[in-house]
Amino acid sequence: MPSRPASPPTLLVLGATGFVGRHVCAASAAAGHQVLAVARSPLPGLAAHRFLSFDLARTPADEVARVLREERVDVVVNSIGSIWGAPPEEMTERCTAPTLRLLEALRLLDEPPRLVQLGSVLEYGDPPATAYGRAKLAAARAVLEADARGEVRALVLRIANAAGPGTPDISLLGQVAARLREAAAEGREAVVELNALLAHRDYVDVRDVADAVVAAATSSARGQIVGIGRGEAVPVRSLVTELIRVSGVPARVVEREAPTTAPGTDDWIQVDTGPARGLLGWRAGRSLESALRAFWTDAQRSPLPAGP
Repeated sequence: MPSRPASPPTLLVLGATGFVGRHVCAASAAAGHQVLAVARSPLPGLAAHRFLSFDLARTPADEVARVLREERVDVVVNSIGSIWGAPPEEMTERCTAPTLRLLEALRLLDEPPRLVQLGSVLEYGDPPATAYGRAKLAAARAVLEADARGEVRALVLRIANAAGPGTPDISLLGQVAARLREAAAEGREAVVELNALLAHRDYVDVRDVADAVVAAATSSARGQIVGIGRGEAVPVRSLVTELIRVSGVPARVVEREAPTTAPGTDDWIQVDTGPARGLLGWRAGRSLESALRAFWTDAQRSPLPAGP
């Protein structure tokens, strides 16, 4: 008799209501995986997926292990900590502690699921320049150390700046879009006031990021960090200009003068995409223009963020 086809793998996505997590859920489902979305509170856009509400950092490890066992989870995608604007003193609690609790739970299982840990290019630096980067780096190191001890099968994806549908309002592009939408609603020219746009950053479409996560979930690669980006450092000033062009809203950009000693004003971040191609068979397939157009279309359907 022919063997029965294996059931699709179950992916448990932590931080499923976040910017990246929402796209990971959608891409995983589109790839045929069973998706269990996990976050502290539900989101209407996740109605297509099974949802489980709990706070990982405050849930006992044995309870987390029980959920993983009962749900027969094959892969855990940890996208917790992809946050914007949290106070520096909260970063360890919000970015590192949940990962440590997850690792504690995985150690309680005889056959722990594969772990795909989502990191950030802000982890670069010795030490990283921001509290967020330092907290994320601590989480990534804990994952790699657990893999080295044979406690988990894990891969860390270090993700570049992501753009696309759902880009957070507090981000650079989110702030620009808010000013453009306000001006369009009032029928006037937009005045977009920003800090000096001196940085060059690797930006990638968040939908491409989600595809990379799906590739990592089914890969056998482990015990290392894989950069996820387009492999090019783009002047952030050009991204702002392109978003304005895509919107069609007349606008004037005013850059605040940067102090000569301001950290991070002239930084250059460019991801080495070779490992992602070699290990995951992945490369970014969407243009930045496509990401910005999708973001602008999506932003116009959302309420304007409240003013200061």
